[in-house]
Amino acid sequence: MLDLIDGPTNASPREWEDPVRWWTRLSDVTAHLPAPVAVIDVDALRHNAMDMLVRAGGIPIRVASKSVRVRSVLDAVLQIPGYHGILAFTLAEALWLSETHDDIVVGYPSVDRAAIARLAQDEFAASRVTLMVDDPAHLDLIDAVAAPAARAEIRVAIDADASWRSSALGHIGVRRSPLFTAADVSQFARTIVRREGFRLVGLQMYEAQIAGQGDDAGADAPVIRFAQARSRDELRRRRADIASALADIAPLEFLNGGGTGSLEFTGSDESVTEATAGSGLLGGHLFDGYRAFRPAPASAFAFDVVRRPAADIATVLGGGWIASGPSVVSRQPRPVWPGGLRTLPREGAGEVQTPLQGRAAASLVIGDRVWFRHAKSGEPAERIDAFHLVSGDEVVGELPTYRGEGKAFL
Repeated sequence: MLDLIDGPTNASPREWEDPVRWWTRLSDVTAHLPAPVAVIDVDALRHNAMDMLVRAGGIPIRVASKSVRVRSVLDAVLQIPGYHGILAFTLAEALWLSETHDDIVVGYPSVDRAAIARLAQDEFAASRVTLMVDDPAHLDLIDAVAAPAARAEIRVAIDADASWRSSALGHIGVRRSPLFTAADVSQFARTIVRREGFRLVGLQMYEAQIAGQGDDAGADAPVIRFAQARSRDELRRRRADIASALADIAPLEFLNGGGTGSLEFTGSDESVTEATAGSGLLGGHLFDGYRAFRPAPASAFAFDVVRRPAADIATVLGGGWIASGPSVVSRQPRPVWPGGLRTLPREGAGEVQTPLQGRAAASLVIGDRVWFRHAKSGEPAERIDAFHLVSGDEVVGELPTYRGEGKAFL
């Protein structure tokens, strides 16, 4: 149903840069559908997918399923030359996807004993799925579930911390792996290769402080750019040291880095063999705050006005589809059409209702529709059964989400 290579193009070039035209078209196309209505525009999705390849500079992109959660989108993107493999977020999800995909890395350690037992007894899935580890306890747990002599060989990758440890600013980045230095990683790698029943195949280093932090927004932008520049220099050196150390221990299939916001940097790092990205495909508003790129709003959703509690407030039913991270404005869905709307600072986007103010609020009447953009990309899929696929002036299909297929992994 969804073809991003040979499918028709029905939008004018960069049509999304004209908000009136873009959001009016989506309103007209979906007017017959009940709210909440969520859409994916084919041409905008195609633009984002191709633009990400250019930004990555030629290294393959592994698709982060957490930021998509729609199998048909994963399938379509992975048909594009330059995309290869999936970064899953749970082992149960990876086992499900392994029925149709042959290169799945679980991006986070798993202690799901039932899923580990399934993997251990399924040589087909075990040949397609790679588990993420950063502690000998992860290996011990797997052995406790299924002894090495009684299971398939388990493919594993090491997750190493890619944050920046600043003497002045402290820890900059996310709290992931306890492994930081080349010595940390090589010591753990030797532990893995000595253990029966495991095969070390990869390394992951996700630079969240670069990939997930916009550098062109607000008064903090100069500080952010300074920290990111220093972090890039340090990470490039440290990642090269880690890659060199691992080359003497095990032949790796991949060294993974990056994210949507750091594809240029990741692609230029000679130690990295592949990047991971997902949110940039659907184009959440979090990425409006980057200087290097601006994705098209390939996905959006709309709610209906159900209340007018004050002359300058219009309230829609629903809205609180919050992205991961601190629950600040940048992680909330953003009202984008009609223009000039904003959430109330003491309420924000609510699970059941979202009051809106701004210049357009006074003119909205009960039954009118308001369009929102998600902050990242995965959060809407946990609230809806399907996206409506839009091409030009038509709804051309429905794309079931994980939820729509009866799956709720996390």
